[in-house]
Amino acid sequence: MKRREFLELAGASLAAVAMPAVITSARAQGFPSGPITLIVAWPPGGGSDVSMRLLADGLSKKIGVPVVVLNKPGAGGAIGHREVVTAKPDGQTIGMFASGGVSLPYLNPQANTLDEMEPIAFFGEDAYALQASNASGIGSLKELIERARANPGKLRNGNDQPGGSSYVAISIFEKQLGFKVTKVAYGGYAPTVTALMGGEIDTAAVPVPDAIEPHRSGKLKLLGVASDERHFMAPEIPTFKEQGFDIVAGSWRCIIGPKGIPADRLSFLETNIIAVLKDPEFVDKAKKAGFALAPADGKATLARWKKDDAELYPILLEAGLVKARQK
Repeated sequence: MKRREFLELAGASLAAVAMPAVITSARAQGFPSGPITLIVAWPPGGGSDVSMRLLADGLSKKIGVPVVVLNKPGAGGAIGHREVVTAKPDGQTIGMFASGGVSLPYLNPQANTLDEMEPIAFFGEDAYALQASNASGIGSLKELIERARANPGKLRNGNDQPGGSSYVAISIFEKQLGFKVTKVAYGGYAPTVTALMGGEIDTAAVPVPDAIEPHRSGKLKLLGVASDERHFMAPEIPTFKEQGFDIVAGSWRCIIGPKGIPADRLSFLETNIIAVLKDPEFVDKAKKAGFALAPADGKATLARWKKDDAELYPILLEAGLVKARQK
């Protein structure tokens, strides 16, 4: 899950070949024939939604047809994933897949497995951070750790459903920092941050972009960033490493489609999505919104899936969560 490991992987595969003959073939066959639907398995307002609306706008301008974001939240992302998997494999319906989805098949027998999805392109990865509510009175990462160690389970942490990205993140923090919190599940980063601002929970572990505005306005406290370097949106906040804790963790996003999309259409989507993600105007907009881009092709995306799948299982097993499905 370390960013440096992803960069090594992405660096070897960023050369997404345009394949002009294949793309011409897709165009000649009338693809896309109309609006493309981009399904987001999370509610409006969170980082996943905002990032995909940026991509939809850029892709629409690039290919000349509307790209419409459709939010299908619920069941930790499983509902949205099913919408993508069961869509007609004509390339007109694609979706966003986040790192938390890797764990879903272990925890929900009804969730779609990775081999039922077609990876199209890698979007990027956001570093996790730890936040505290103003009501908690916690003012530093050290203070949070000390209080949680002294009072196991008394601090309430907002996170995804069991196995989701931020659930895994706080589980990693618990293990490596030696504390315990009570996990309270919410349906995405946006409602988690809202609950934190309202004092319903004491802490949260969401990516920096999802908590940056409340941090800047003083509605919550950003305590530390789990990355190798300080985040460009919050350069005043030290990393975990700077505070004495060698932890790097992040949440990534990619674009998927249903299995069976014709090769020429798949190449058309992959090439144009990567082109948008590399476009200077889009890069600038994404940076202003707080997203760290790392465009890569479907092959590199699949490799990342497999890597995280292999690393995730022991975490779920230790947490006692691998009961619904084991591999």
